[in-house]
Amino acid sequence: MIPALGALLVVDDDEYNRDLLCRRLERKGYAATAAASGQAALTLVQQQAFDLVLLDIMMPELDGTAVLKMIRETFTATQLPVIMVSAKDESEDIVGALSLGANDYVTKPIDFPVVFARIHTQLSRKKAEEALRDSEERYALAMRGANDGLWDWNLRTNDIYFSSRWKEMLGCQESDIEDSVEEWFARVHPEDRERLETALAVHLQGRTEHFEHEHRMLHQDGTYRWVLSRGLAVRDHTGNVTRMAGSQTDITERKVADGLTGLPNRILFMERLAHTLERVNRHKDSMFAVLFLDLDRFKVINDSLGHVVGDQLLIALSRRLETSLHSSDTVARLGGTPTMARLGGDEFTILLDEINNVSDATCVAERLQQQLAAPFTLGGHEVFTTASIGIALSATGYDRPEDILRDAETAMYRAKNRGKACHEVFDTAMYARAVTLLQVEIDLRRAWSARNFSCSISLLST
Repeated sequence: MIPALGALLVVDDDEYNRDLLCRRLERKGYAATAAASGQAALTLVQQQAFDLVLLDIMMPELDGTAVLKMIRETFTATQLPVIMVSAKDESEDIVGALSLGANDYVTKPIDFPVVFARIHTQLSRKKAEEALRDSEERYALAMRGANDGLWDWNLRTNDIYFSSRWKEMLGCQESDIEDSVEEWFARVHPEDRERLETALAVHLQGRTEHFEHEHRMLHQDGTYRWVLSRGLAVRDHTGNVTRMAGSQTDITERKVADGLTGLPNRILFMERLAHTLERVNRHKDSMFAVLFLDLDRFKVINDSLGHVVGDQLLIALSRRLETSLHSSDTVARLGGTPTMARLGGDEFTILLDEINNVSDATCVAERLQQQLAAPFTLGGHEVFTTASIGIALSATGYDRPEDILRDAETAMYRAKNRGKACHEVFDTAMYARAVTLLQVEIDLRRAWSARNFSCSISLLST
């Protein structure tokens, strides 16, 4: 077993010097191997692992400088430290050896305390550098495994480093993003930027232990990705912040996916709807539709068979609806198939992009109704369900995505009032009726409140 202090190779053509040095090293706790020539040393270095080489400069045939040069062709100064052993009048040879990669030197006659100190220094440095390299490799491997992007902000110069993965997360090449903080902030969604800057400022002021913030970042394809950014400020001995480093994680899937069905949730649906609306408003010849679907009698199923079966029905319904939206439809959308999302409860929405006319949307609605006509077998129960579907067309003219979703929902309620299991296409008369009904309800509530107030006054006066 090799002692913990390390394995050393002693190279010297003088037998007495060689043996004396080996004995003293072994007594100190090292494992010492002797080589009587330069060629023998090179052979041993290729066959065995050594932590350090003590190499005499003056040797016949192959001198120490030539041996050092050959060692450095295979091993770096960190991988295999070499201490040259020379006579006092060999200063030029020492300078040449140091330029070739020697780590240090000692002179003859050997001063053993000095030799031991220099060996200890070189081995300590070797272990420290190996530990640092291993740590950096583990860190790099861990970050690749975690799939996170890294950033490192120098607050003194205001320069910031973004790792390749950080850039890839946004669909960017290495040269697409400069080392500027504005490169980060400019890509943050306008609605999120102020909150991000506030969270950073609060941490830099020392009011939070660490920085953590979720926000949207602009991808090269024009969409926004949800990211989680974490970081920690570094302070100098006076307490001033000098730098801040952290990571960025893509959380889009968790942020915008419905936890039960795996479909896009309201957040993602509204983002895609907004993106489609912007495109259609730029190209007036384009047209799209939003379908708002609500299950009929879902509460009855939940109350009678339980929420577990109700959840199973929503999952099965999602899969069935997805299969009904195939390439034979006369529609297309971002990604090649219609976007379907679950808004919550038993409500679903479908975005049909680039339709030709209203019949394209109504045909999809009719196909969905046909798909729902077949029963679902859930937990030993045969469950039947239908849906009311509202349709809103972009041709009506919209500036905000929430308005077209509102109108599709209005049309859905109109379909429910018709007797369920059918679809309705929104028209402006529906909106007018909805506004009128709302105003009537408000007026009735006010009248009722005024009546109660009058009655209270009458009672107080009697």
